Amino acid sequence: MKLDILAFAAHPDDTELGCAGTLALHISKGYKVGVIDLTRGELGTRGSAEIRDKEAEASAKLLGLAVRDNLKFADGFFSNDKSHQLAIIRAIRKYQPKMVLANAPSDRHPDHGKAAELVRDACFLSGLAKINVSDGDDALPAWRPEVVYHYIQSNYLTPDFIVDVSDHWSTKEQAIKCFSSQFYDPKSKEPATFISSPDFLEFIVSRAKELGHSIGAKYGEGFIKTKNIGVSNLFDLK
Repeated sequence: MKLDILAFAAHPDDTELGCAGTLALHISKGYKVGVIDLTRGELGTRGSAEIRDKEAEASAKLLGLAVRDNLKFADGFFSNDKSHQLAIIRAIRKYQPKMVLANAPSDRHPDHGKAAELVRDACFLSGLAKINVSDGDDALPAWRPEVVYHYIQSNYLTPDFIVDVSDHWSTKEQAIKCFSSQFYDPKSKEPATFISSPDFLEFIVSRAKELGHSIGAKYGEGFIKTKNIGVSNLFDLK
């Protein structure tokens, strides 16, 4: 299955928080979109890997993803090394996305920056024909995505562009709520965390409103480029 957009996430729920509105927008336009989580989020204070597997599945169904995989890297301890790069390369060559979305290049959680670097490097390496990887018995041909963009997460990073996700904000909120083990639940007996307070979800809304306001929209999601963005018509810019 070829994908138009493949989003990578260090943890299940990273894409929901960072770019689910953008994913929902493009799915609504008929693009094939997938998500690959690098870890199962097993080091998270709340919930468990098994619970988060089910939550990720529910979010994938809600968003209408064409595929959602998990590479089962070690949460907190994966590295940008050969073995992890080859796993990413295998996924890129399997799904041949035109565009890849990845974690923020720097963020509160160190896994996010590590994942950003790992995915960015693997996207380049995936285009080198002399790197051999296979899917079962079948060799996978070289494939390099046309572009890689990083979605902004907890830390404020100046975006290179902002996507208007106003019409899909409700879908994004529902996708976030699929991860009920991680976010605010007044009935939960589990320890409080940075993301489990009601203030955190309010922050997500406020950030999206701030980004949206800057482009004349109600809600926006920000992205960082890895190479210059070109246009052939100035009126394509808003």
